[in-house]
Amino acid sequence: MAVSDPIADMLTKIRNASLAKHEKVDISSSKMKLQIIKIMKNEGFIKNFKKVTKDNQSVIRVYLKYDDAQAPVIHGLERISTPGRRVYSGYKDMPRVYNGHGVVVVSSSTGVITGKKASENKVGGELICTIW
Repeated sequence: MAVSDPIADMLTKIRNASLAKHEKVDISSSKMKLQIIKIMKNEGFIKNFKKVTKDNQSVIRVYLKYDDAQAPVIHGLERISTPGRRVYSGYKDMPRVYNGHGVVVVSSSTGVITGKKASENKVGGELICTIW
C-alpha cells in the first residue's frame, strides 16, 4: 500500500516498536530516513542501525534503546512538517524541545541536521520532526 508521508510512517513504526518493547524495527530505506536515523543515533536515542537487504528491498534495521528499568529512551516522536503543511524556521527562531532535552530535526541547505547545529551554522530550513 502506498504511503503518502513516509517519514511520519517511519516515526510511527519506531514509536510503536519502542512502546511494545521490541528489540529492533525494520524501516524501508531512503536518504532522508537514513539521515534522521543517524541523528537519532548521534543524540543517543537508539542503540544502532544498519542497512540490510530483505526480499530484494533495502531496509534500515533500527535497534532500539532502553534504560535500566526497561523504559524506552525515546519518550516521544512528533512530525512537524507534513506534505499538506510545510513548516519552516530561520536560525534565530529555531524551536527548543523540552528546554534542550529533546532534538528538532531540520532539513537545511547543508543537509539534514539538528536545530542546535542549524543555529550554530546560522542556517534555517524545514522543520521535519521533534524527538524527546
